[in-house]
Amino acid sequence: MGKVLIVDDELSMRRIVKANLRQDSHISVEASSPSEAIALLLKEDFDVVLTDQKMAGGSGLDVLRAVQESDPTTSVIFLTAVGTVELAVESMRQGAFDFLTKPYVLDVMLATIRRACERTALLRENAVLRTTVRKLEGADEIIGESDGIRYVRELISRVAQASSTVLITGETGTGKELVARAIHRNSPRVNRPFIAINCAAVTETLLESELFGHERGAFTGADKARNGLFEAAHEGTLFLDEVAEMSAAAQAKLLRVLANGEIQRVGSTTPRKVDVRVLVATHRDLQARVRDGQFREDLFYRLAVVPIQIPPLRERKGDIEGLCQMLCARISKEMKVPSKQVSQNAVEKLRSYAFPGNIRELANLLERALILGRGLELQPEDFPIQPGAAPANRLGTEVTVEQLAAQLPEQLDLRETLSKLEKSLIERAIIASGGVQAEAARRLGLSRSDLGYKVGKYSE
Repeated sequence: MGKVLIVDDELSMRRIVKANLRQDSHISVEASSPSEAIALLLKEDFDVVLTDQKMAGGSGLDVLRAVQESDPTTSVIFLTAVGTVELAVESMRQGAFDFLTKPYVLDVMLATIRRACERTALLRENAVLRTTVRKLEGADEIIGESDGIRYVRELISRVAQASSTVLITGETGTGKELVARAIHRNSPRVNRPFIAINCAAVTETLLESELFGHERGAFTGADKARNGLFEAAHEGTLFLDEVAEMSAAAQAKLLRVLANGEIQRVGSTTPRKVDVRVLVATHRDLQARVRDGQFREDLFYRLAVVPIQIPPLRERKGDIEGLCQMLCARISKEMKVPSKQVSQNAVEKLRSYAFPGNIRELANLLERALILGRGLELQPEDFPIQPGAAPANRLGTEVTVEQLAAQLPEQLDLRETLSKLEKSLIERAIIASGGVQAEAARRLGLSRSDLGYKVGKYSE
């Protein structure tokens, strides 16, 4: 079943075609002119456009060009009584899917529209897959032989074949999205879309529209109806990172999807069925947020059907050498720099570090070392870290305010000291957040604009 736009200036022809399409379970919308068709294309999404060529006020080629501009995945079929070889060649050259002449043979037309719907669906699915295929490469390679990571791999293999919701927890940078991709890649949905969104990186007002879509006019700037990520991930997997940051309204809508597989676009009262496996992740204590009234208890139990806890890097030091090898190979390929081995002394230095930013911080350190390191091997001096440093709080600062006060020297430039401390905390927050300033601002309790100002100040 597809959604078809019928463009013809003859009312009787539009009604006949519409009746024929209804027999094949298609939804159809009528346009009596190219200008009306173009206006509809700006408001709605169609799978197929079935257009006449010669019409008052324009031509089918005008409609074809408008489709190519608005959504080139939409299939266009010409159905015209003035069929010529020249017109057929020109329409196909410009991207038409097929060319039929009036009077049409019903079975031929219906078969052509079915093939056009399949082609549109395939193009749209491929567009989503192309954006994720690079990240999917090696997604199931969860590196490490520590007991904690072996247990994570075992859970992935056991839950992948099911359709249950999975709650992935762990500190920032531990690889929660990597685990989600591994679950998808080992599931029956592997050939369908995997779509990920960081709920903390999208403003509260836009998150609902991103997830559930919106209708035209739902809010300022919504000049066209738009599918959300749930519809884009139909029959595939949707990964919601930092789910704890969702607003109460978005939580209610997410609960509805998990309960009955229905979404409701912003500005619409019509429910839409979707078949999506939902994987969620957070670095927060969701149960604590439930107790504090910041997260719905009924949603928590829907999400935590299968919990997977990823251990922090400081609890799996034996995996660091293998991670270094894998990350160096990946970084050298992406950054187009020579790959280098990490010397045993450098590995030992890395093992002595607490890694508040976990694997993401390790990757950042290796990237810096590969770019700036001068030797054939990466040495301890290529890693500007303090061995033995242990995170005392979520940003990984080594000392408390009380300890700083206890070590107060006889003379101190307070402004300079506070400035250095602020700069250090900002740098640590950005590293621990993988360079995502929105996440770093949240960790520091700042607005994004305030953090941007401070980053600019300390970069001068």
